[in-house]
Amino acid sequence: MLPDVGAAFGDYTYLATEVAFGSLAVALLYRADALRRAATTVAVLYPVAYVWDWYTLTIGVFAIELRTGVDLLGIPIEEHIFMVVVPALVVAFHETLHGEN
Repeated sequence: MLPDVGAAFGDYTYLATEVAFGSLAVALLYRADALRRAATTVAVLYPVAYVWDWYTLTIGVFAIELRTGVDLLGIPIEEHIFMVVVPALVVAFHETLHGEN
């Protein structure tokens, strides 16, 4: 059984996990000297991810329970962070494994 971090962080659970994985992404990107490449990837993917996320939340594909309740442009603030963290983490791992540094 997995530990219930929701009991520890409550409404801030999603935000806390985004901060944790985002910190990992930044550390790996910094180490691989890939912050600029990741920022470019995030900038290109973000609009598509936003529309996709807004749509799926609007039609009820999923609901996010352990969140702050703060919305920005129709979606939870945590989802905006998620749309930055995920591609940044992918680039971070790719550059760490295959980068020239």
